[in-house]
This record gives sequence, C-alpha cells and structure tokens, in this order.
Amino acid sequence: MIIILLGPPGAGKGTQARLLQEKFDLEYFGSGQMLRNRIKTRDFTGKKIDEVMNQGKKVSAPIVIDLWMDKFEEIKNNNSKGIIIDGSPRSGMEAEIMTEVLAWYEWDKNVSPIFINLSEQEANDRLLKRRVCVKCKKNIPYIGKYKTMEKCDECGGELIKREDDEPEDIKNRFKWYKTDVLPAVEYYKKQGILIEINGEQSIKDVHKEIMNKLK
Repeated sequence: MIIILLGPPGAGKGTQARLLQEKFDLEYFGSGQMLRNRIKTRDFTGKKIDEVMNQGKKVSAPIVIDLWMDKFEEIKNNNSKGIIIDGSPRSGMEAEIMTEVLAWYEWDKNVSPIFINLSEQEANDRLLKRRVCVKCKKNIPYIGKYKTMEKCDECGGELIKREDDEPEDIKNRFKWYKTDVLPAVEYYKKQGILIEINGEQSIKDVHKEIMNKLK
C-alpha cells in the first residue's frame, strides 16, 4: 500500500499521515522531516537546505530525490506493509519520477494519491497560528481542540510558533505550491487515481472521508 498525501501548506497532511500510519501500520516517509534531518549534517548542502527552507523556498529536486532513494532502499529491506508519503512529489516532474521510482522498487500496483484541498485563506490562518513542541517536534495544528492546548499532548513539552511560519515565508510557499505542487495533483488526476478530500472539515471528519474513499 502506497499512500501519497498532497495539499497546500496548512492542509493537515502531517496529522492525517500519523493517523493513517497508525491505522495501517505503514512506514512514514516525510520529505520535510528528511530535509530537516539532513540539515543536521552541517556540510554545504545541509547549510544550503537550512537557508532555502528558512526563506520558504523549495529545495532543489535532485537533493530531494536523492533522499527518496536512500529512504526507499531502507524501507525495501524492512519488508514493511506499505508507505505513507507526506510532502512529495512537489512538482509534475517529481510526480513522474516518483512513478518510475515506485516501479523500480515494485511498489506501483497499489498507489493512492490523496489531495487534501483547502482554501488559501483557511490555510493561511492555520499556518500563522499553528505551533510545534520544543521537545518532540510534533506539529500542533490550529483547529478544534488544539486551538486551546497549552502543552504537547504526547510529551507535555512547551508549544512555540514554528520558525518557518512567518507571513513572507508562507507567501513564498503558496507561490510554489500553485506553480509546482498543483501540476503534481493534475498529473494524478489525469491518471484517474486521485482521491480528493475536503480539508476544511475537522481532523476527525477529514480522516473519516479519507478512510471511506480509500475503501
């Protein structure tokens, strides 16, 4: 089972990824987390990724694809039940390459791209107000019960505003979402395999719609 989560910034892809991971016992594959981990290696590429991400810009495709291959090779050797992919592909070109990569690893028979659709206004509100746990780094969305949460519900850590959730950074992320990510959505739509979800519902209702449509 391969589930690909797509959507604008603030659509709750990470939250839904965790719920689906628990439901189906899948390996989690998050491009954002992998890039943040890569930053810890303070070589030229690590520093450049840090600089680019802090500006709300897109990290070059070859860097991301290289991270895909390392992670997929690791997963292939684990004999897992499947993968949930959060944050990739980020362009039409990457979507085509992702198809080839999944075929290479013989994972191309049960692929479900899920597009969590959300208006720009709603997404902007959520991004400006969401927080992250300083201990476990869990993202706390600005929706439902999470709006009034004072401590992380997993580790009890302090909640702070994410460094990359500044108005100008968000504006830049939306710019390349429209120019790059939406073509990836169209790629899967043309293949007739795209599952579209109303992202302006509660977390519970978004998850319920995903489960119903996956069936």
